[in-house]
Amino acid sequence: MAFELPALPYAYDALAPYMSRETLEYHHDKHHQAYITNGNKLAAEAGMDGLSLEEIVKQSFGKNAGLFNNAGQHFNHLHFWNWMKPNGGGTKLPGALQKAIDTDLGGYDKFRADFIAAGTTQFGSGWAWLSVKNGKLEISKTPNGESPLVHGASPILGVDVWEHSYYIDYRNLRPKYLEAFVDSLINWDYVEKLYTAAL
Repeated sequence: MAFELPALPYAYDALAPYMSRETLEYHHDKHHQAYITNGNKLAAEAGMDGLSLEEIVKQSFGKNAGLFNNAGQHFNHLHFWNWMKPNGGGTKLPGALQKAIDTDLGGYDKFRADFIAAGTTQFGSGWAWLSVKNGKLEISKTPNGESPLVHGASPILGVDVWEHSYYIDYRNLRPKYLEAFVDSLINWDYVEKLYTAAL
């Protein structure tokens, strides 16, 4: 199944001032498109183009770095655009998700601090994650295009800490970008949908 670039679920300027039109044009139209173009070519060469995206990610992990990096980033970004929305973020979470964050992660404030810390301390390019593993929530970080998917978990929220995700708007202030993502951009309804599906 060939990878395709989805349209953004909102206008290019809809996430301003937290994420600018320029960032989204470069990140979505150029970077994400490149992962798709390269991923399609490498999947065909590996004879995996008939598999689902998740299967390509899992089967190429540790075996075909080029394919894994591009397919992994495509998987991550398909969700990344949906993990954000205009007027997102905030502390009003859907009930089941709030309960799980309280039980598994010590409450919203601790989740916020730990999630931002994971993204801040990911050295170089990568992602910070909220995932479901063995029925419980956990926070983690991964390098490059890797995700919890290849570590037996289901990612339900991720934030891209590659520089192209924030440098236009925040320069070297990655923590400020992460704070804006959590406080003003997260689409908690989408997170809850993935949380329910992962249980």
